Amino acid sequence: MLRIEDLVTRPDLRGPALRLGSTGGEFLGHGLTAGLAGSARIAAHWPEFFLVLLDHDGTPVARAAAIPVAFPTADRPELPDHGWDSALVWAAEDHLDGASPTTLVALEVYVAESARGQGIAARALTELKERARGAGLASLVVPVRPTGKPALESIVDYQARGTDPWLRSHERLGARFRKVAPFAMTVTGTFAQWAEWTGVRLRDGVNVVPGGIAPVLGSEAQDLGVYVEPNVWYEHSL
Repeated sequence: MLRIEDLVTRPDLRGPALRLGSTGGEFLGHGLTAGLAGSARIAAHWPEFFLVLLDHDGTPVARAAAIPVAFPTADRPELPDHGWDSALVWAAEDHLDGASPTTLVALEVYVAESARGQGIAARALTELKERARGAGLASLVVPVRPTGKPALESIVDYQARGTDPWLRSHERLGARFRKVAPFAMTVTGTFAQWAEWTGVRLRDGVNVVPGGIAPVLGSEAQDLGVYVEPNVWYEHSL
């Protein structure tokens, strides 16, 4: 039987939950906002939205993390093209400005490999919706990472195929497609850093790396590799 805890009552679960693993390649942890997403600051400010799902013997099998933001506003009429990265910046801006949030943004729902295929991700999303409703927020929005997307296929063509299991999971839960976030996550690094992160030695032009759903564009002259990942915004109305 699955049990759901949060960091309000079980702050000790943050470490075990983060150690479950991560989606995509190691390089995603080197984006400008990646450290903020998994940081103790986020957990301290919004522990009620960091969920840990435990199996029958109390072992963590999944985690879900979300942040509240003010959206829509006069300055934010649309969900951002920079997706995941922008959501974290918005939350930081709102906290500094003392703005009242109206929407919950799910940063991730991660299920341990050994526990997949049991509907646990849907359970986590449903719980996030309940938490958002309980906090008086209007909606839950998610910059969904289409995990099955080939690196060299456009996000528009891939989405049109309608085969991505994670996108379909949100649709089955009643989520509505809002827009593509073409620049949802950006990671930059030198050729040496990319080799360390991925085991791939970049070349000039387009490169495919393990765990990537977009190419890394390399410039040997500038010693620079740039990865820009698209996500898809979905909204769960409350």
